[in-house]
Amino acid sequence: MPTKVIAVANQKGGVGKTTTAVNLAACVAALGRRVLLFDLDPQANATSGVGLEKKEGASSYHALLGDGSLLDKVQATAFERLEVIPSELDLCGVDIELARSDDHLRRVTHALQPVLDSQRFDVVFIDCPPSLGILTLNAFVAADSVLVPLQCEYYALEGISSLNLTMTRLHDNGINPRLALAGVVMTMFDGRTKLSQQVVSEVREHFGDRVFETMIPRSTRLAEAPSFGKPIIHYDKSCNASAAYELLAQEFLVRLDGVAAAAAVNKHPADSASPSSSV
Repeated sequence: MPTKVIAVANQKGGVGKTTTAVNLAACVAALGRRVLLFDLDPQANATSGVGLEKKEGASSYHALLGDGSLLDKVQATAFERLEVIPSELDLCGVDIELARSDDHLRRVTHALQPVLDSQRFDVVFIDCPPSLGILTLNAFVAADSVLVPLQCEYYALEGISSLNLTMTRLHDNGINPRLALAGVVMTMFDGRTKLSQQVVSEVREHFGDRVFETMIPRSTRLAEAPSFGKPIIHYDKSCNASAAYELLAQEFLVRLDGVAAAAAVNKHPADSASPSSSV
């Protein structure tokens, strides 16, 4: 089965995007898949979240500008089957550099191709910046699908229309005709409050079965884990957030494998790859 590339994105900050990228990647790796976490966010929180230091020259910066191989940037982590392409602050300058270059929306696609050709990974998760800038657009062009974390607050749907419109344009204009919505993950859920329940109900009404059944709870242990450089399943496997991400990983793989199986027999896979599809 070819490597699947999943962009984890939401242009709104503070929604649990990087937390979901790190912990879902770790849980999918724990289930036996070979996983690459590609940190494309200049804040580099996914890098430190798996215990790697932010080092000058370690990021994808030069590879995205056509200087060097992205494969050379892949680093091992302390966690079995989970590897990382780190980020650092120098990625802040990539938006400007790429805007001046030819084929500026396909730089991640071109840089990532040797990684995919190596067949070292089953899944690549790209942690995108909290914006719809050039880096995020590059991730969308390189990805098979986009996974969107949404926090359980009333502003949850704010900005999602812009993200969905961007995906639709990339799909319909032929820039990435396979791009689909992998699903929506509700984060920071507090079952004790009517607010969380109302927001989840509203989001499910809007997105239907594209919303994952598993919801990620608010958790002090989950907030602590990044400071120790560990995904939650390696920091506190007994906490409720750890159990939630393990369930989310299982649900994610059911969707992923189901689509892969369907694509093998689908004579017109592009017809089922619109951003309104579930992956």
